[in-house]
Amino acid sequence: MSDGFPNKPKILRGAFVEFGLSVPPLVVVFQFNPVQLTRSRALTFAFPGVPGPTPTGTAPAAVPQRSLRQARAEFGDLLELQKQQLVAVQDQTIAFDIRLDATDKLDARDGITEQFGIGPQISTLELMVAPKDESLLGGAVGALLGKSKGFSFARSPNPPMILFVFGRKRVLPVNITTMGITETEFSADLNPIRATVSVNLTVIEGKNLPFLYSKSMLEAMSVLNVANAADAANVVVPG
Repeated sequence: MSDGFPNKPKILRGAFVEFGLSVPPLVVVFQFNPVQLTRSRALTFAFPGVPGPTPTGTAPAAVPQRSLRQARAEFGDLLELQKQQLVAVQDQTIAFDIRLDATDKLDARDGITEQFGIGPQISTLELMVAPKDESLLGGAVGALLGKSKGFSFARSPNPPMILFVFGRKRVLPVNITTMGITETEFSADLNPIRATVSVNLTVIEGKNLPFLYSKSMLEAMSVLNVANAADAANVVVPG
């Protein structure tokens, strides 16, 4: 049934998707897209010959050492300073909240939601931060099929590898570093029907295909920014 807006754009939804074959498959499509994403990356700077902070409980060096600020002050050429600095680029982190609400499906008389509320979604999120070899269902299926056929569902003591999908340009492999679940409303059977799940992610960078795809999209967006190069005329740069 049309809602009266034939040209209304389709709104994509973010999701967590397990990378690789799994039983049960771990997929959570966000019911509501996050209101905001917090993305951050830390960099640390050092300089050859300049020691780091003195460890607690150890005696200070007898000979005074140059500070990082003093070492930088010796360079008049910024490009040479750039070459000499030792820079450690840390992993990118992402944080946001996932909101879950069973109200719409309860109004639609959805059978699973009436029985379990948002329990299935919360349970799937919890399994995304649990070791794979602790899966009872995965272990049973693996034993049934046998490793000789190439199946191994309880294959790792580590949690599953997760893809964070947020639109067509961001498909990022991530580790879920923290997950906090706040259940705020319950049914008569004490099944959760509203909750907020706070997650912190660390992006897995490197030569893996999902990251390379997302990195290529990032660079393509930067190239498009060349169209705004004319704005540089409004920036004052000392000659």
